Amino acid sequence: MSPHFLLDLVLPSFCPGCAAPGRPLCSSCAAALTGPPRAVLPNPPPAGFPTCRAVADYEGPVRSALIAYKERGRRDLLAPLAMALAAAVDAAVTTAPAAQAGPVILVPVPSRAAAVRARGTDTTGRLAAAAGRLLRRCGRPAQAVAALRLSRTTGDSAGLGATARLANLSGAMVADSGRLPPGAAARIVIVDDLVTTGATLAEAARALAVAGRPAVAAAVVAATVRRSRVGLAGGAR
Repeated sequence: MSPHFLLDLVLPSFCPGCAAPGRPLCSSCAAALTGPPRAVLPNPPPAGFPTCRAVADYEGPVRSALIAYKERGRRDLLAPLAMALAAAVDAAVTTAPAAQAGPVILVPVPSRAAAVRARGTDTTGRLAAAAGRLLRRCGRPAQAVAALRLSRTTGDSAGLGATARLANLSGAMVADSGRLPPGAAARIVIVDDLVTTGATLAEAARALAVAGRPAVAAAVVAATVRRSRVGLAGGAR
């Protein structure tokens, strides 16, 4: 058992990144979530992977914060993570090729029922809703809508490679277009906390397209560093 986990139990205000006391994230670790949003692309990208923006690499304090939020019940980390996701959504909408000017609809990827039971809440749905509220406060009409659901049982994707993740999720999602605002003006952005192989976002994009409500982009808090990154200026590294 890690010392950080013990600190979370005793005093949840310890920073999950460096164990500094006093706030959910210390200023140094929080800075990792404030980087300019950038385009991210898995390597290799799965078919149908949408244009995606992230604000951070999935490493160091960002990785610790996301794990603490999802797996250790650190609800006090919702605000800084939602701010990061809201920034990624804003960048995704601003740079999307679609020219609509309607409201932004954040559609979270669906969580497995077993994960929701284990965590006591839908952490991705909570994150999407909080990011939507922040965008509204900043003057951008936005709301989170749980328009995706899993149509069959899927396994835990942790530890699976790209090919196995694709097989695990292929055809697993269904979009409920009736939950989305009517008309074509709404800009749908698929949101998640993390992108690794891109299989989840690609499947979500497929389901929305089949339902006749394609997403204009996707947005996440972080992207795994072992995948290729494409900068906003177009250069890959």
